[in-house]
Amino acid sequence: MKAFLRKLAVCFTAGSIIFVTLSSANAALPFFSTKKDEVPSLAPMIERVSPAVVSISVEGTQVSRQQVPEMFKRFFGAPNEQVNERTFRGMGSGVIIDAKKGYVVTNNHVVENADEIIVKLTDGREFVAKKLGADEQSDVALLQIEADDLSQVSIANSNELRVGDFTVAIGNPFGLGQTVTSGIVSALGRSGLNIGGFEDFIQTDAAINRGNSGGALVNLNGELIGMNTAIFGPNGGNVGIGFAIPSNMMKGLIDQIVEFGEVRRGLLGIQGGNVDAKLAEAMRSPSNRGAFINEVVPESAADKAGLKSGDIITSINGNDLSSFDELRAKVATMGAGAKVKLTIVREGKKQDVDVVLGDAGKPVTEAKDLHPAFEGSVLSNGQDETGNDGVVVSEVQARSPAARIGLKSDDVIVGLNRQRVNNVADLRRLVEESEGNVMALNVKRGTSTIYVVIRQ
Repeated sequence: MKAFLRKLAVCFTAGSIIFVTLSSANAALPFFSTKKDEVPSLAPMIERVSPAVVSISVEGTQVSRQQVPEMFKRFFGAPNEQVNERTFRGMGSGVIIDAKKGYVVTNNHVVENADEIIVKLTDGREFVAKKLGADEQSDVALLQIEADDLSQVSIANSNELRVGDFTVAIGNPFGLGQTVTSGIVSALGRSGLNIGGFEDFIQTDAAINRGNSGGALVNLNGELIGMNTAIFGPNGGNVGIGFAIPSNMMKGLIDQIVEFGEVRRGLLGIQGGNVDAKLAEAMRSPSNRGAFINEVVPESAADKAGLKSGDIITSINGNDLSSFDELRAKVATMGAGAKVKLTIVREGKKQDVDVVLGDAGKPVTEAKDLHPAFEGSVLSNGQDETGNDGVVVSEVQARSPAARIGLKSDDVIVGLNRQRVNNVADLRRLVEESEGNVMALNVKRGTSTIYVVIRQ
């Protein structure tokens, strides 16, 4: 009996007592203490992780455009549209994922349209952050600060999460300062919430409120399992239903931003819907969940891999799928060219199919985040007329900084200060490394090669 009691630890929670059996697998968890008479606590883990969670404050200007009625233009000579500007301030949270490089991940909606981003550490230091890239549809953004003695959080494999796993949320709700709450994983693969373009959320009952966006959701080992993003509540407050972007999804997007300067979204090339019990019975599928394929786009990645209409995709890379939306989100955030293994049910039999994802299109980069001189232009990876890689200028607004330095639509930037530019990531790196007050862009304009000079 004494041996049995020694294997039990008692954790007191609000209004309840949880008995936890200790084993070799969980004896090292941070809230269990081996010291006599010490109360079990999450404090050791929080003390280790919290310096990697930051507060973010932003300032910016929102521009709204309104068409002017025709009679005002005719009688008063008014312009075609009226432009209104409104300044705004906001707050959120972020997580340091690379201390050496100063990388901070947060939600795109926290820093969107911000002219100034200030990152505040738990030790009180403040730094102006640069936005390296963002993905609006997945609501992920990557910032960078220049600072010494930073802490970073380790990233866990969110595919290993189970409903019931303990969670701890760390963030800056309502601008109060760093706050810690706890709960469990309530559900996985949540989608259809109309929060973003690609949804594959972790649901948790750890209290999440306004200002927690971009903060950390960690496990009891202090590893990042998700990034807090949204709440479900009738009055905008916590009701025990919060959502976080899984760490694997976040990491896949951030890795693409670091490597390419943008998100290269993967494409499978199918249309379909969710599987229910009746459809599963009709298609002789052993599982009532998954993604049903209605149509395979010709010459797509799915077509080349041999997928067919009527197939049911039940897992991706060994991880079970709950819905078509979950498949869509996972594929889109893996990136073009990624190799994935799909498990499908065809005519009642399971089989594995290897697929190399296609490219969903050429995403664009917020040009002003590269350098103020590019503001007003739209940049994306592409090629010039001879097939050489470069940065394509697909749009230049009249009277913008980009127009003033001489950039034009359809220009292709192929060099900066006599160094080759193959993509947006190259351009960003060379701009950051540029010394002096002048930068010379090597631009292909049709069949001509010209230089565009930027004076800082």
